Amino acid sequence: MRKIQAQGVHHITLVGADRQTSIDFWEGLLGMPFIFDQPNLDNPGEGHLYFDPGDGRLITIFTNEDRVPDPARKHPTPGDVHHIAFAVSHASFAQVAQRLDDRGIAHSGAKDRGFMDSIYFRDPMGLLIELASYRFEPPSGHSHAEVLHEAHLIRTACGDANITELHLADAIEALVERSQRSLSEDRNPKDPYSRD
Repeated sequence: MRKIQAQGVHHITLVGADRQTSIDFWEGLLGMPFIFDQPNLDNPGEGHLYFDPGDGRLITIFTNEDRVPDPARKHPTPGDVHHIAFAVSHASFAQVAQRLDDRGIAHSGAKDRGFMDSIYFRDPMGLLIELASYRFEPPSGHSHAEVLHEAHLIRTACGDANITELHLADAIEALVERSQRSLSEDRNPKDPYSRD
């Protein structure tokens, strides 16, 4: 028996309301370019809109002119999608609450997640959307996931409840030390301002 090895999210497809509401939300609010559309090939009565969430992958929306926005979504049950999170820069994150307020969109306010900041609100069909901004950049040649894995190992070794910026900084240092060579025999921390 062998695994089927995934190599990233190809696309996510959501059930949206009508075409214009979907375009207004995904491109007009979240800034995702509207790339192309075609009929839903499994249900020709629906449209299938394609948006670029910023990394060249796809978010697609099934639309139907008979569906109307309904943000009063019930609580998710097991097997349902709880929320979808999209990355935003720190500069954009600092503007999110005000830009949602300008549109009268209810939101959670900024949430401190230790390794990132988040804000939550609902799409026109009631799906919970999270906009998240990492508090770190991975070192060259490494991914966010690698830093978070290393930070998790450091956190659990310390007995801490969740990842903090201290764990992230130590994780980045550990990854750099393991992956980048140095001519120095001793790479331990030093104080260049004090000499005995």
